[in-house]
This record gives sequence, structure tokens and C-alpha cells, in this order.
Amino acid sequence: MDNTALTALQYGFDTFYFLICGALVMWMAAGFAMLEAGLVRAKNTTEILAKNVALFAIACIMYLLIGYYIMYSSPEGGILPSFGFLIGDENSVESVLAGGEDAPYYAARSDFFFQIVFAATCMSIVSGAVAERMKLWSFIAFAVVMTAVIYPVQGFWKWGGGFLDAAGFLDFAGSSVVHMAGAAAALAGVLLLGARKGKYGANGQVNAIPGANLPLATLGMFILWMGWFGFNGGSQLKMSTIEDANAVAQVFVNTNMAAAGGLIAALIVARILFGKADLTMAINGALAGLVSITAEPLTPTALQATLIGGVGGVLVVFAILGFDKIRVDDPVGAISVHGAAGIWGTLAVCLTNPQASLGAQLLGIACIFAWVFIASLIVWSIIKAVVGLRVSEEEEYDGVDLVECGMEAYPEFTSNK
Repeated sequence: MDNTALTALQYGFDTFYFLICGALVMWMAAGFAMLEAGLVRAKNTTEILAKNVALFAIACIMYLLIGYYIMYSSPEGGILPSFGFLIGDENSVESVLAGGEDAPYYAARSDFFFQIVFAATCMSIVSGAVAERMKLWSFIAFAVVMTAVIYPVQGFWKWGGGFLDAAGFLDFAGSSVVHMAGAAAALAGVLLLGARKGKYGANGQVNAIPGANLPLATLGMFILWMGWFGFNGGSQLKMSTIEDANAVAQVFVNTNMAAAGGLIAALIVARILFGKADLTMAINGALAGLVSITAEPLTPTALQATLIGGVGGVLVVFAILGFDKIRVDDPVGAISVHGAAGIWGTLAVCLTNPQASLGAQLLGIACIFAWVFIASLIVWSIIKAVVGLRVSEEEEYDGVDLVECGMEAYPEFTSNK
């Protein structure tokens, strides 16, 4: 096989791999939908599903129209992004076959597709935290701004060649850029929204509000676990060389082991604290392990990845309990999973990657959190002032399915009046 044919084959293979990984990340949208639908009450199931299907479509459209301009059109770096033509021309045959370090090795559209599903993933984190009491259209309005502007700006700072990238901040697949950013936006919304009625009582009492469908929540967790192989594996960007193929295999192994470590650690901690094997904590432990390894899934050994995920699993249990103590109501534990574990995962890069520096990692965490939280707080506040964030107390009691969607998810279990 001559060099031209080999280059064309590698280009096609890397493009195909990139697209398949993007499809796996898109499949995570189903995981978030099932996880959240299982962890809310039956009377709020249709509305949480409506949020998840709507936010994915909104993220795709807004990232196409605006977000991609912001995130990837400023090769000069800096803090403020510039605007340019969306995606640009597809790679020419001549540019690919020319070879060399600057030659493209996958289709430009495959990269765009991969980035667009990442934007949707970030927004998916928000929906579960504000579940059961937020107006559907207020959430949709925020999703427009989040995916068009808030997420892309901080994404540009690292992945678009901005100042965090220049400072040496490392985040392989998005423990901070995607996950902590989503948690910061969710936290801002929850603080303005307030807790669900009956969640907290007098004298620090915390009342459990069980989800309606734990089999569905478990299915959601496994879908996310599977989709994460595309999330982390695709971030290697190619696998047509021996070195890259070996790297992708290591990333897959470490991603899997971190999830396992997080689940077992959370399960053990829950057994010690509560005397029972809490399934919801185990589910969130697996997800926390996945978030923890996302910032650096390549350099750890499999055992190190298991331990990094395990720490994430321990942290998420205490984070969920801690937020309840300060009356921050997060029905699915999204802020804890993606926020606490996202911060830990970003710092854990320093443990296995010699190129990482603690100062750069702390700078990235601080800048991303501050930007997303403050910008989100402003947007949530504007929405609250204009149309309101929360349904009425009566509507919350009856369930947001009927008031927002006009239908129930499980009508056969509702008695006729």
C-alpha cells in the first residue's frame, strides 16, 4: 500500500472512530433522561423527560448557530473569543494527502459533531438538580443561553486555545470544562429556586423523597457508563496509529475501572453510615468515579484509576449529605456528582501526569466555576424576574407533569376522579 492510500485509510478510520464516539456521547442523553426519570416522583416524570429531549435539541441548534463560533474560532488565544465562520470548509483531499504534522487527520464535521454532544452533556447535568419544581419554559430559556454562550466561553479558555490552555491547565475530556461547569450552573439555579416543599423540616430535619423507578435509574447509570467510553475514548481524537490505539485501550480500561471503584466505595460508605446498601448512592458513586477520571484517563494505571474513582465515590456521598445539611435540594445528586467529583478529578491529574501543576489546575477550577456560576446566576435571576422560575405550591403538590405537559407518565396508576 502506497503512502497516499495509507493516509486516506487512516483519515477514514479516524473520522469513523470519532463519529462513533460522538454517537456514544449522544447516547448519554438517554442515560441522563432515564437516571433522572427514575429518581423523581411519578408525578414529575413526563416533565423531566420533556426537559431532557428539549435540552438536547436546543443544545444542538444553539451550538450550531453561536456556540461553536465562540469556542473554536480564536486561534490567537486570550480571554475574549472572536467570531468566525462556522466550522469552515471541509478538509480538501489535497490538504489530507499532503501529510505532515499540520495535515488534518479526521473530517472537520466529525469534530463538530463530537463537540456538539459535549455541549448537550453539560446542559443535561442541570436538569436533574432543578427537577420537580421549576417551570419547563424557564428551564428551556436558560438552556438556550447556557449552550450558546456560557459553556462555549469557558470551553474556549481550555479547548479552544484560550488563556487556561496557555497557562498549562489540563483537562483531557472535561471533569471541569463539562462536568463542574454543569454543576456550577445547576447550583446557581437551585439557590434561586429553593428546595422542594417538604424536603426540609424544623431543627435541621431532612426528609427523604424517594424516586419512583429505581430500575429506570439503574438503567440510566449503565447507559451513562457505556456512553462514557466515547466521552473519554473519543477525546484521544484518533486511533489509527499503534501509539494512539494503545492509548485508547488504556483510556477505556481506566474509565471502566474508575466507575467500578466509585460504585464500590460509595456502597461501602453508605453501608457504614446508614447500615444499608443504598442503591442511589451506589449509582451516584459510579457516576462520580467516571467524572473523577475524565480529566486524565490516560496516564494512570488501572489500579490508580480505580482508586481515583473510589475517592470520587466517597466524596459524592458526603457531598450529598453536606448539601442537605445546608438545605440545597438536589433531587438526583447532580451537583455533588459533577461538582465535587469534577473538582477532585481535575486536581487528581497532578497525581499521575508529570506535566500537570497544582497551580494551573486550581486556576482552571476557579476561573471555570466563577464564570459559569456568576453568569448562570445572572441569567437565572433575569428569568426569575421576567417569567418566574418556580411553579406554584399547588402545582408542585399536584405534580409538574399535568401543569407543564398535560399528561402523566404512568396514567394507569392514577385513580379516576
